[in-house]
Amino acid sequence: MTATALPSRPSPFRLSVEQYHALVREGILTTEDRCELIDGLLVAKAIQSPPHANAGTCLSYDLHDALPAGWRARCRGPITLATSEPEPDVTVIRGDLWAFDDRHPGPAEVGVVIEVSDEELDFDRTVKGRLYAEAGIPEYWIVNIEERIVEVYTSPNPTADPPAYATRTDYAVGQSVALVLDGTAVAQLPVADLLP
Repeated sequence: MTATALPSRPSPFRLSVEQYHALVREGILTTEDRCELIDGLLVAKAIQSPPHANAGTCLSYDLHDALPAGWRARCRGPITLATSEPEPDVTVIRGDLWAFDDRHPGPAEVGVVIEVSDEELDFDRTVKGRLYAEAGIPEYWIVNIEERIVEVYTSPNPTADPPAYATRTDYAVGQSVALVLDGTAVAQLPVADLLP
């Protein structure tokens, strides 16, 4: 039996962040499309389970009460990076929310980015972790529903190959996670309050 060579597959078309914004502006992409721009590619977003959705909402409320003046918790809002526009479950951003009427926050305005993770844990650890480290976002948290821990990634190294966070610390139920902004711990959040 002779093996049949498969035709080569064309390369996917990559979008710039500006092209992605144009598709949104023109109504070609809408909130109904449930996708985000990752490394220039449109990637489908997973459907959120009830625990996932509830954890993100509760997190934004818990963070809101813990944040010092000048910081805000934003739930499921995009952040604009060099080649991506991910939509983390919660982002702690600097500044007045009205400053983002005509744009999304960029890396310099982000103190902490948080993904609630169940079925996309590997994607959140690898692809999203690399994106956030490459952008120099100081802290990245994964609220890991399955393992009932909060993974905290710090010390981003944007020039590593691939970009990565140098430190990962896991926090379990019974422990608290320090919310660190501009190098200062501003609150201690019990892990039990962060998990569904």
